[in-house]
Amino acid sequence: MRKISLMMSVSLDGYMEGPDHDIDWHMVDEELHQHMNDTLKHMGAFVDGRVTHELMADYWPTADADPDAPAVIAEFARIWRDMPKIVYSRTLPSGPADWNTTIVSEVVPEEVLALKEQPGGDLGLGGADLAATFLRLGLVDEIKVYVNPIVLGRGTPMFPVSDTRTPLRLTESRTFGNGVVLLRYERADLNPDPNSSHS
Repeated sequence: MRKISLMMSVSLDGYMEGPDHDIDWHMVDEELHQHMNDTLKHMGAFVDGRVTHELMADYWPTADADPDAPAVIAEFARIWRDMPKIVYSRTLPSGPADWNTTIVSEVVPEEVLALKEQPGGDLGLGGADLAATFLRLGLVDEIKVYVNPIVLGRGTPMFPVSDTRTPLRLTESRTFGNGVVLLRYERADLNPDPNSSHS
């Protein structure tokens, strides 16, 4: 069965956005961008909220048209364009949309579970509000936290307030040259993956 994989860049004190929704502190150099490309190109679909999707759609469809675009940028533009995208929105009309996108109005757990049972790669989850909903409903199987070496003090926390404890198991860690640290966790109640890598 496919996994729902939440990938999020956060500050050391756990915020994924600054107080004004700013993310200019996210440290993404060529090494980290290539890692992201190598990870995301194997996904089966991107699952995002409307805000995240519209930000992506404003830039990535034509990012590789610039002859001066770095190779990692051009590569991700192609990955994003070709990847099936599922966007949850109550304001956009449901159904097919541009750039290989399907709009869905509500997060229905049974529909998400049916999606996971389809063949293909894992599902990459993004978007602050949508991630909070998936976490609250227990639909997230894997969490990839990219910890940036900065303390923001305040902002949008990665994890919503909850009365539910979720035990996790560390399956991978990696330090990048720019100081960002990847911590990859799976829910402890999932079957261990014998192919998980530790570094």
